[in-house]
Amino acid sequence: MSPTVPDLIPTADAATLPKTMTAAVLYGQEDVRIEQVEVPRAKPGELIVRVSAALTCGTDLKVFRRGYHAKMIRPPALFGHELAGIVAEVGEGVSEFAIGDRVVPINSAPCGDCYFCERHQENLCEDLIFNNGAYAEYMRITPRIVEKNTLLAPSDLPLEFAALTEPLACALHGLQDSHPRHGDTVAVIGGGPLGLMLIHAAALYGCRVIAVVKYDAQVRVARALGAEHVVQILSSMSSNDVTRAVRELTPAARGVDIAIEAVARPETWEQAVDMVRNGGVVNFFGGPETGTHVQFDTNRLHYGDLTLKATFHHTPAICREAFHLIASGKVQADQFITGHAPLADLKSAFARLLDRGNDGNHIKTAILPNGAHPLGKAVR
Repeated sequence: MSPTVPDLIPTADAATLPKTMTAAVLYGQEDVRIEQVEVPRAKPGELIVRVSAALTCGTDLKVFRRGYHAKMIRPPALFGHELAGIVAEVGEGVSEFAIGDRVVPINSAPCGDCYFCERHQENLCEDLIFNNGAYAEYMRITPRIVEKNTLLAPSDLPLEFAALTEPLACALHGLQDSHPRHGDTVAVIGGGPLGLMLIHAAALYGCRVIAVVKYDAQVRVARALGAEHVVQILSSMSSNDVTRAVRELTPAARGVDIAIEAVARPETWEQAVDMVRNGGVVNFFGGPETGTHVQFDTNRLHYGDLTLKATFHHTPAICREAFHLIASGKVQADQFITGHAPLADLKSAFARLLDRGNDGNHIKTAILPNGAHPLGKAVR
């Protein structure tokens, strides 16, 4: 099992908060700087959380590479969104949380009143607010997230594991949107963090999982997370070869019941359609860049009676389901955290993730802004 982050000593009095802190600030494309900034103070309805662990993720990596995110962040801005920590200050009017509580603040919260929220599609909320700033010693949690999407972590749950709640919620949403039945055969294309979470979630739901991955390390982890079969993409294989290999693992080579694409490339979107059986479901979970186009055989879609679906983000209810799966121990959380690093090494951690293609060994790095030692000793 990976080493776990110890609980940090909770702040006894909000007045003892320091005036400045170390934080990662995004200025633009591959321009993240570790700086000293003011420690936020809690306004009415808010929490200030001392960050125990902030996890790297594919979304943050895309933001780092592109220098912005249209919905989530515009530079210059504090950066990072997967975290867990200890409440250090409680704003006026907050009664559900107290200083010293171990919490998981999710990165967004819906309004609850718009057209989409009233139809239980909170992920599409017209006023969905996002929070960033996890790569820092302290983080402000806004009132709506405090009210709707901040979870109390039990004392026996390592906080770096609790920080996996948000990405796992995205994976659960994608799986649930595909309406799996116990015993269904599900192909997941992609061995990145979310692809591996989709593999694990499908296995936990009682599905037969075929993982389609590229690197040796991803083969090992996919099997450990419940994949019954693994198709490893080799440089000599064409797209048709990959599709054929998946189909041959199904009865009469008819194809899988559900194909979930988690790579975000046009060719893998098309591949997912080719490997699903007639009457099956395709979920385009990976989101390609704006302006990307794909081509499908309309005859295949129509006469194959296929359901094409895409899934975005998560909802508060799904976040709670993901959190309970992690807290129960059903999720192999230690498989997803493959490294620990201080905040000063954030850019190096991103560089390792960008170079993941060389070995596939890096999944998520737990960034430890407050100096926790990866062997479980607090660093003062």
